[in-house]
Amino acid sequence: MSDSASTAALTFEVVPEEVRDRPAWAAIGSLTLGVFGLVTAEFLPASLLTPMAADIGVSVGAAGQAVTATAVIGAIAGLATAIVTRGIDRRFVVWALTSMLIVSSVLAALADSLPTLLFARVLLGIGLGGFWSMVAATAMRLVPASALPKAMSLIFAGVSVATVSAAPVGAYIGDLFGWRVVFWITAIVGVATLLVQMAVLPRLPARGAADVGTLIRLLGQPSVALPLIGIVVVISGHFAGFTYIRHFLEQVPRLSVEAISLVLLAFGVGGFFGNLAGGAITARSAKASVVFGAAIIALMGASLLLFGSSPAASAAAVGLWGFAFGALPVGFQTWIVRVVPEEEAESAGGLLVAAFQVAIASGAIFGGLLVDGFGAPGAVAYAALATLIGGLGVLAFGARSPERVGGGAVSAAH
Repeated sequence: MSDSASTAALTFEVVPEEVRDRPAWAAIGSLTLGVFGLVTAEFLPASLLTPMAADIGVSVGAAGQAVTATAVIGAIAGLATAIVTRGIDRRFVVWALTSMLIVSSVLAALADSLPTLLFARVLLGIGLGGFWSMVAATAMRLVPASALPKAMSLIFAGVSVATVSAAPVGAYIGDLFGWRVVFWITAIVGVATLLVQMAVLPRLPARGAADVGTLIRLLGQPSVALPLIGIVVVISGHFAGFTYIRHFLEQVPRLSVEAISLVLLAFGVGGFFGNLAGGAITARSAKASVVFGAAIIALMGASLLLFGSSPAASAAAVGLWGFAFGALPVGFQTWIVRVVPEEEAESAGGLLVAAFQVAIASGAIFGGLLVDGFGAPGAVAYAALATLIGGLGVLAFGARSPERVGGGAVSAAH
């Protein structure tokens, strides 16, 4: 190694990331790869459940518990990761969580029984929940505060790509080569992601000493409680409606399966561009991004109720719904890390992950009750109402909540 190369390597290792004046976009890209792989693995069972169940000799309902296991463990891991890994360099934690994707995928590909499959999905839940809890806190240490919204938008682009591609690509490859091959491919994606992360992530020494008391104290702060309440209300409304959107499209505009697939593809593509728009809005105000997304979902829900019998109107409304939803995770994630000190950002991220999981579960359950009681439009009506209330609540009370405690402190101090 030449002297200049040695100096460059030494500089990369020892300069504190806290004084970084240029964004580490390669490192941000490695986080994008991480969420892409984890979210892809999370969504795969939806498209592979029937052959998986038949191959390991269980009912489809039993195999479906693989999804439940991931969600439940993900919520717990989101809360626990900052506490369990305190004192450990954050790049090592990221590598470990990405390794969970690899091990989980290999075990799923080799699974010959339900317990093995569930164990694989538990490992995925640890990786998924842990990664989500610290991704925003890690990103804010890799870029200047002014670049954080763009960084979060790029990271969530990985989610959008996974959302669009996981189910159809998984189903297609599974049909051609078998469902186990799909999980082997996911493992390979995980290995490639880990290698990139090992190459580009700088040292990120642990900050603070997270514990249960930290979580409780954060919950007691109105500036933290507000975005968490916003998540529960808005995201539960979204999932109440979207979980049963296929049923709505079948029953109201009476679309064919092929047409529904195209509409759902439009939702995913809309989400990709919604991430980019959300990042641009969040650069000015994370709360504005949340209000923007919630308001459009409420409007699209109302449009489906009023004009849903028209195939064209339904397709347009669902596509715009996806665009609006794409702005919400960027806004919520950036908002919550901005209102806490940097050393508590990971604990706040854990609370955010738990709030999302509660919102997803409650939305799906409540939406199901409404569909059973009032038919297909019931869940869509709740989605419109909940997102409207959540958006108005953020608009009314958000002005009292600071938005530059965490991210702003960096630029102010340095």
